[in-house]
Amino acid sequence: MKRLFAMMIAGVSTISMLAGCGAKTTETTTETPATEATEVAETTEDATSAEAAEAPAETVKIDKLTIGFVPSREPDEIVTATEPLKQLLTDELAGLGYEVGTVDITVGTSYEAVGEGLSAGTIDVGLIPGGTFVLYEDGCDVLLTATRDGLSIESPNAKDWNDNKPTEPTEDQVTFYRGLIIAGPSEAGQAVAEKVNNGEELTWEDLDGLNWSVMNSSSSAGYIYPSLWLQANYEKHVTDLSHAVQADSYGNAFARLASGQIDVVCCYADARRDNEEKWTTEFGRESSIWDETNVIGVTDGIYNDTISVSKTSPVMDDNFKTALKNAFINIGNTDAGKEVISIYNHNGYVEANSEDYDSERAAQELIKSMN
Repeated sequence: MKRLFAMMIAGVSTISMLAGCGAKTTETTTETPATEATEVAETTEDATSAEAAEAPAETVKIDKLTIGFVPSREPDEIVTATEPLKQLLTDELAGLGYEVGTVDITVGTSYEAVGEGLSAGTIDVGLIPGGTFVLYEDGCDVLLTATRDGLSIESPNAKDWNDNKPTEPTEDQVTFYRGLIIAGPSEAGQAVAEKVNNGEELTWEDLDGLNWSVMNSSSSAGYIYPSLWLQANYEKHVTDLSHAVQADSYGNAFARLASGQIDVVCCYADARRDNEEKWTTEFGRESSIWDETNVIGVTDGIYNDTISVSKTSPVMDDNFKTALKNAFINIGNTDAGKEVISIYNHNGYVEANSEDYDSERAAQELIKSMN
């Protein structure tokens, strides 16, 4: 895994700046009135942080807008769920003076693939985690941070998540989430869970004897923050684990957890909610996911996912960035929009600053220093 991470970092520095596929022209139409971003949540009802976007006097035509999603869910699920986003975004941008011919939605083969696409300009807009944004920020700008429903459990203590399960959503909107290390139904997984629930401290030997599933090395909840948790508690790192495999999606990771191929999975809180039905259907378990899994580790808070845009895309300029901000905020304020973005557990969007992700930068610097 050390080699994997090193190759990834080296790859970032050698990304070629390819020309994007979108082309931009203008044609004169009647002037479109100014449109302001609507409020994004109850806490911002009086004043939204998004700038008011004034539509240009001339309609700007964009032949193609490419949006990239990371594969945190099954790619087919993401493609199906986000299909309505194409028309929603087209309609919102039309009201802001931009006529988009085609909205193309892609799901990257990895988190890095979306970051590389943004850097190269072959992807115009990316819905990516903070960790991916920080890794590829030389090639992309952050526009928005997702808000999401809070959870009924919010604790740094693993036993609290087990004593109070199942985890349920709340109406509180939050801009952060935690990473969880979840033990499954295997004999080894149940053994470490029992120790946690008995109030016993886990040893490094306990953890190193498990089969781990992690995500790729730019995933905040699936790699970076679990590494920080190991460092803080054991002065170790994911690469120090004797048995760790990389999953290409959380869905696949939970399938392997259910089958007993792995003992623990690193994921976002609480990914079990997204795999609850599959646990007893596709994954073939008889008991519920809440009965058969337990949290054995909880990471620090992770700032929410971003909507980021390419710095090299030929369709991207400051005016279009402002229009995109307001379009996504408006979409997140509608029922139809909320249904689409719920595939990522997003509930809306607020304006973001690059400085919001300073903790991610610190996390990645620490990760680099440990390799």
